Amino acid sequence: MDAIIEQLKTLALAEAFPFLLKAVGALVLWFVGRAVINTFRRVLNITLQKRQFDATLIRYIESLFAGSLTILLLLGILGMMGFETTSFAALLAAAGIAIGTAWSGLLSNFAAGIFLLVLRPFRVGDEISAAGATGLVQEIGLFATTIDTSDNLRISVGNNRLFGDNIVNYSHHPHRKIVVKVPMMHGGDVHALMRALAERVALVPEVQAKPAPSVEVAEFSVLGPVLGIGVYCKPPQATAVQAGVAMAASEILMAAGYVVPPQTANQVLAKAS
Repeated sequence: MDAIIEQLKTLALAEAFPFLLKAVGALVLWFVGRAVINTFRRVLNITLQKRQFDATLIRYIESLFAGSLTILLLLGILGMMGFETTSFAALLAAAGIAIGTAWSGLLSNFAAGIFLLVLRPFRVGDEISAAGATGLVQEIGLFATTIDTSDNLRISVGNNRLFGDNIVNYSHHPHRKIVVKVPMMHGGDVHALMRALAERVALVPEVQAKPAPSVEVAEFSVLGPVLGIGVYCKPPQATAVQAGVAMAASEILMAAGYVVPPQTANQVLAKAS
């Protein structure tokens, strides 16, 4: 029995004690490494904020660098513990390829999100139309962009689909043009009506004086000319201005004894039914 106890003591001193030292060293290395990584993240965050990078892009970059450094730290700890890291790295690479193949759609959305943040075709708060959705951009996320529509619906669009489509940004310029079309009958005093419309729509709230409102013949139809009332306003007021211009035009047309062309009236009735 004494011989067995001595053998166990010898084994403990030869194997267990060095392993215990390696385990303590691994714990120390883990906490020190995590502290260094967190310090690096804070410094990186401050540097990117000073350079006025987008907040979402800053989170992307922080997560990418922190994840990469954490993987390297784990490989270092495993190597210090005596594990073979070469096979582990190969296994990790194979798993990465398998995950990348299975999640190709998510990775393409992630890459498209990076391009959206770098190229900046739109920002949070802009009104856009793309990928079948129109509304205000609420968030450019990791994989999808969140848009709120005018009827208070929230739509999440995959970044890859959004980036691959034509993007119409209604908020990019300081003002935008609103056009309201009015079909006319042949034989009316078009010039007098155009002057009256131009004077009236200039009084609509939020309509800009420069560029000045314009009333022109937009096209000709079988029933008569079609007038186009064009005004400029700030992008957030576009809906209200369009409604105000339509109301002002209806007032002028009613005062002038305007008659709706028969074909137009039939189309309106058909849509209503």
